[in-house]
Amino acid sequence: MTRNIRRFIAAVLPIVAFALTSSAGMAQSYSGNWPMTVTKARQFNGTYCVTLTDDGSYGWPHSGEAELDGQNDPYPGYFTVIDGLITVTFPEPSGPGDCCSFLLFTARASDGHIGKGVFNYAGDVDYGVLAVGKNGGC
Repeated sequence: MTRNIRRFIAAVLPIVAFALTSSAGMAQSYSGNWPMTVTKARQFNGTYCVTLTDDGSYGWPHSGEAELDGQNDPYPGYFTVIDGLITVTFPEPSGPGDCCSFLLFTARASDGHIGKGVFNYAGDVDYGVLAVGKNGGC
């Protein structure tokens, strides 16, 4: 009888450990407001508040709507986390009838945390270094 209990525990323990590990990894979210500081750019240096809603609405498990400086008049955008990289994109109309320029924030992302990265303004070719603060920091 003791031998059967040991076999049962030996068989169940790895399954339980795997189940707990998998659900903990999937529970991570990027929702919240993140301070993103741009330096070494020509015209976009400063700290921006980026609010993310991680609901999978853009085709990836971690993706959704984004708002830039979500004060009175938030600037809409979207984000995706793909293969450890988060890209937050804000299309910016160039003028009547024009498509857009883009503000892009790209950084390493893992387990609900966002690391260092780069900023790119794809309308006037401006680049900068991106530092991301803690979630809830703005």
